[in-house]
Amino acid sequence: MDRAEWVERGTSIVDRLTTTQTQPPWWLVAGAGVVALVLVGYTPLWRFTRNIVTIAHEGGHALVALLTGRRLNSIRLHSDTSGLTVSSGKPYGLGMILTTMAGYPGPPLLGLAFAALLGASRITLMLWVAIALLAAVLIMTRNVYGMLTVFVVGATVFAVSWFGTDTLQAGFAYLGAWLLLLAGARPVLELQRGRSRQLRSRYQEDVASDADQLARLTHLPGLLWVGLFGVIAVGSLVIGAGFLISDISGICLQSVSGGTCPTGQ
Repeated sequence: MDRAEWVERGTSIVDRLTTTQTQPPWWLVAGAGVVALVLVGYTPLWRFTRNIVTIAHEGGHALVALLTGRRLNSIRLHSDTSGLTVSSGKPYGLGMILTTMAGYPGPPLLGLAFAALLGASRITLMLWVAIALLAAVLIMTRNVYGMLTVFVVGATVFAVSWFGTDTLQAGFAYLGAWLLLLAGARPVLELQRGRSRQLRSRYQEDVASDADQLARLTHLPGLLWVGLFGVIAVGSLVIGAGFLISDISGICLQSVSGGTCPTGQ
């Protein structure tokens, strides 16, 4: 691709960012949902796709840390799909509570935001928002595995958005939204199973999950926080699925369609 073609493609992307795209056919939206369900539900594949969820999880911690005035120091992603976000500030108080709380709701809420954009036919905008968020995470990532993981995911999204056909872009965007929505609940279940195992051990005070850190910060039961994470995940899935299938089902959601529903819907 020569310079002129790059400029032309860039101009096309900018134009598409400010306009809507044609809604994909029903089978593409449904097929993306089925593929995402397999990626989340089939454990051998989940070991790989969970890395994407971890990026969103740690990104949630990082974003809220910045919004609450904390200093973001680093993000680390590990090959066992765990992660760690380090920020500086008071080790107590509302900012610390919100920062600690933001991890598990991060993926489903991001999926909900993506679903809202797709429901409004903003496919290109959704992809480039994803690229921008991944670039922000990459800047703050401080280990080789983490940087490689975020770079590969970001490069894949960029390649699809820049070189892919409209159908490929739509399928990829819907797959990403479905994946984040469907993947919201499984880490919460894994969280509670891990807590149960640790709490049965001799060293209960060493339990360091987000829920247990919140319990120590707020003096509220860790199980309550697990339940809240689950409610957010399920609620995001229900609402997000409504956005994603609104065109298939014939239900027009005026809140994301700009009030352009046909008469009678």
